[in-house]
Amino acid sequence: MPRSSDQTRPVILQAAYKLFRRRGFFRVGMDEIATAAGVTKKTLYYHFDSKDALLTAVLASQHERAFAEFQTYGIDLSGGAEQLIDKLFAGLARWSAKPRWAGSGFTRLAIELADLSGHPARSMAREHKALMERHLATLLAEAQVPSPAERARELFLLVEGAMVMILVHGDRNYCTAAAAAAKRLISLASSPP
Repeated sequence: MPRSSDQTRPVILQAAYKLFRRRGFFRVGMDEIATAAGVTKKTLYYHFDSKDALLTAVLASQHERAFAEFQTYGIDLSGGAEQLIDKLFAGLARWSAKPRWAGSGFTRLAIELADLSGHPARSMAREHKALMERHLATLLAEAQVPSPAERARELFLLVEGAMVMILVHGDRNYCTAAAAAAKRLISLASSPP
């Protein structure tokens, strides 16, 4: 029995996500995506008029999932900023321990498409990272951390840096080091002048 259009689109998005994540945007072709999704190339192009449009839709779908998951970090943080930092970097340690982990897909695609500044996927990655940073700033404000937007930016630098170093060295201890640096940063920012 053929799939409906509502069923086909998510199957294509999931197949494309897995291939893009595993091999990168430029090394995956539309024929390969169609085969992985179990659809014809004509069906694939019916849903997405280009590989760029498909990548943008994949990132939009992943953004919704990642942001929904990240919002749970604000629930029950009675321990304040230190508990948030512990949860943030413990989450990164668990995530990076997964088999075939390859870091943030948004970061990897922004790097892969670095010479295409107007590419829609770069815009989507920028919007995703900015929204995550704003949410972190909100959580820090709720934890009464001074200058929460500045601290959120600094924490995101530590998170992204830890991800890159884990990828380079295969050592999740960078999560521990980044968490300790984050706590020192928050402590210094919270100390009276």
